[in-house]
Amino acid sequence: MEWVNWSGSQRCTPARFVTPRTREELAQAIVEGPAPVRVAGAGHSFSGGVATEGTLISLDLLARVLDADAASGLVRVEAGIRLHQLSQELHARGLAMPNLGDIDAQSLAGALSTGTHGTGTQFPNLAAQVESVELILADGSERIVRERDLLRAARVSLGALGVIAAVTIRCVPAFKLRIVDRPEPLDAVLGSLQERADAHDHFEFWAFPHADAALVRTLDETDAKVARPSRAGAYTSDVLMDNHAFRAVSEVAKRFPSQIPRLNRFMSSVASQRERVDWSYRVFASQRLVRFEEMEYALPRERAVEAVLAAKVALERHPVSFPIELRFSAADDALLSPAHERESTFVAVHVFRSMAYEAAFRDVEAALGELGGRPHWGKRSFLGAAELAPRYPRWDAFQAFRHELDPEGRFANAWVRNVLG
Repeated sequence: MEWVNWSGSQRCTPARFVTPRTREELAQAIVEGPAPVRVAGAGHSFSGGVATEGTLISLDLLARVLDADAASGLVRVEAGIRLHQLSQELHARGLAMPNLGDIDAQSLAGALSTGTHGTGTQFPNLAAQVESVELILADGSERIVRERDLLRAARVSLGALGVIAAVTIRCVPAFKLRIVDRPEPLDAVLGSLQERADAHDHFEFWAFPHADAALVRTLDETDAKVARPSRAGAYTSDVLMDNHAFRAVSEVAKRFPSQIPRLNRFMSSVASQRERVDWSYRVFASQRLVRFEEMEYALPRERAVEAVLAAKVALERHPVSFPIELRFSAADDALLSPAHERESTFVAVHVFRSMAYEAAFRDVEAALGELGGRPHWGKRSFLGAAELAPRYPRWDAFQAFRHELDPEGRFANAWVRNVLG
């Protein structure tokens, strides 16, 4: 069986593919299957974290909510559950994740292990909500991680410590958000960027290379009644315009790259203001039907404007028709989190699927690296352990836990060996 990720650029043919139904079967697959042992979630990562010629495990059948306490907000859930399913299960219990990314197709374990985040200066990444991690180790034994130091390693682990079977996460009472999308001049947005980020619960924007406008998105908690567009209206804006029309423009850009500056300015000019109120989990995530490759970097928050401008300059040297995305995150304490112990801004760049991306991404990586950037573990990067280690103050502490829990490197595929050593 060949495994292929969402974008189609990562693939492998494992010697053994297993979909365990119980923890006993999971442990058996880890012990008996050929190494390296890796886990496939929804395939929404762009990095090489999954690819293996050994044993590939899917946790799709280990996807239940095991326990939920509405009073404390603690929810114990199996690792294979998809984020959209988890959100629905939580909502039925009067609970919600305090923050989510803009895609909710990922598996919970995959999102946690790569440091997936949303946006909001007061909100850390998803892994910061984890209170305990239930790991199946290389010898098939189970270890429940609650102690603080090891938990800080297990929250964002890249799958290098063991296979996550379940986690306990801290949730909040269900809440509603008002989302507003509006186009604004990019210079005006950058000129008051930090104030805008602090003025809203969640703030982000997109800006195309070669264009001088930004599409600004704000999300704020509200007690207002749910007010969403009609089904036809939602289909027109979210599917036809945001996906099918954008795909058509991207196909034109791919065929006629010299027209990309003009196409990007056109896409910026047709953006319009939208507003709605809905439950948080229905607002955070958007449909992504147009496939692409992505690189994302976390930088010190105070360097946000520099980072956007540096990425824009780098991309304008290449045929790139997708916008730059900027988001914010609070600091957290996970040892390998890109936002480890610093308030961060995340700058993401994208290239349409099947178009050449490496030259553009290398230019962006060099520019953002000079500003203190750390790459998102689930996105494209060309860095290895020697370059990554100095960027993480607790790098050696993670390595010590890695050697303790997986001394023979059973979970280390080529990508893990490259990025961790």
